[in-house]
Amino acid sequence: ELVRQGEALKRTEQMVDKMDQDLKTSQRHINSIKSVWGGLVNYFKAKPPESKPEQNGTPEYYANSRLKEAMMSSKEQESKYQECHPNLRKLDNSDNDFSKADLVSSVQRDSYPKNQQLRAYHQKIDNNLDEMSSGLSRLKNLALGLQTEIDKQDDTLDRLTKKVEALDVNIKSTDKKVRQL
Repeated sequence: ELVRQGEALKRTEQMVDKMDQDLKTSQRHINSIKSVWGGLVNYFKAKPPESKPEQNGTPEYYANSRLKEAMMSSKEQESKYQECHPNLRKLDNSDNDFSKADLVSSVQRDSYPKNQQLRAYHQKIDNNLDEMSSGLSRLKNLALGLQTEIDKQDDTLDRLTKKVEALDVNIKSTDKKVRQL
């Protein structure tokens, strides 16, 4: 959603720039109509540069790299999470089978209790904590990416606000000139 909003802001800023350029052109025409002297000044004055038409109307908006990386990482971890999460995968009846505890290395076995069932529960808790840690890390990266994108869009909004305010003043001035003609 933030990327979509960033694209909308980018298009809006381009439209405001185009409006400003069109307004400058119309002011040149008003000066030409207003007096012969204004026409001569416009003739010798450099014309404003024409903007190049963008390919397919607007250039592609690029979200910041931190957000892209966080989103890609999140999608990868999400698929792994769905494969192993008990509510998101098919339930198998081997939940009570504690053979998974046999896969633990001898170093890890020493850290678990001697009781086979208790050992399996401790390992299950450790695995769940690892999954929670991975999920929290993913959320942290997403939050940092979102914050960076929000900061970037906030700067764009500030820049856009200033442009719109200046454009509004110029439009009112041009409207006043046209009414005087």
